[in-house]
Amino acid sequence: MKLRIATYNIHKGVSAFGRKARIHGIKEAIDLLDADLVFLQEVQGQHDLHAENHTLWPQESQHDFLAGQSHEAVYGMNAVYEHGHHGNALLSRYPIASFVNHDVSDHAYEQRGILHAIVLVDQVQVHCFVIHLGLFAASRRRQIQALIHTIKRDLPADAPLVIAGDFNDWSQRLSQTLYQELGVIEAFDVDAQHTASRFSLKNMRSMLSTKNGRHARTFPAGLPWLCLDRVYLRGFRVEEAQVMKGAPWSTLSDHVPITASLELLGQTKSP
Repeated sequence: MKLRIATYNIHKGVSAFGRKARIHGIKEAIDLLDADLVFLQEVQGQHDLHAENHTLWPQESQHDFLAGQSHEAVYGMNAVYEHGHHGNALLSRYPIASFVNHDVSDHAYEQRGILHAIVLVDQVQVHCFVIHLGLFAASRRRQIQALIHTIKRDLPADAPLVIAGDFNDWSQRLSQTLYQELGVIEAFDVDAQHTASRFSLKNMRSMLSTKNGRHARTFPAGLPWLCLDRVYLRGFRVEEAQVMKGAPWSTLSDHVPITASLELLGQTKSP
């Protein structure tokens, strides 16, 4: 089973300081990705001021607007303020069986959540986690531990898994923890994928414990340098991974999206 996914921080569908609406251009660009699953961060569920100030601002929430007629959408509200709220969202061509938003806010100045949705891909349950971690390293470490705890507690050990989003991990220090604890690979980390294909899960975790990840540069959009956006996988083979640089991506958000074409490995279908 083939699956194409994308992850994208859309900067609330506006330019810096909200001066220009870019949500229509973002929708057109996302449609061009032709992704089955789209992991979105900084999605505006509601913004009364933008609705008043920008002509043709969508009447519905951004996740429903971006989903259109081709995808289902679920939304996890994280940051709430007087004129609206924003959070993470998942768009899916496949049925979404259930979803829950986990509050992983680490302090009063950053509201963060992890959106967990179960998607039925030809009746196989694929667990999708949409991530947007905090700006401080200590917060990110605690949020990753909360994610690991949730996955180990709630998911079967061999459940197909996609963890994607904006990790804000410019020092690239989180991958080893995820590799060791969850047995995942990262879509752009070719060395990790090669190791995973050659060794058992136990040996793979040991061998990956000291290697440095190699991830895609996605920020800032005009000249991507920092590796903030990631796709971690379990139960999939990566056929291709790509950073969407240049036009139109360089002007739509402060991040550029990444895509991955995957093959779902042998799984038993849900009853």
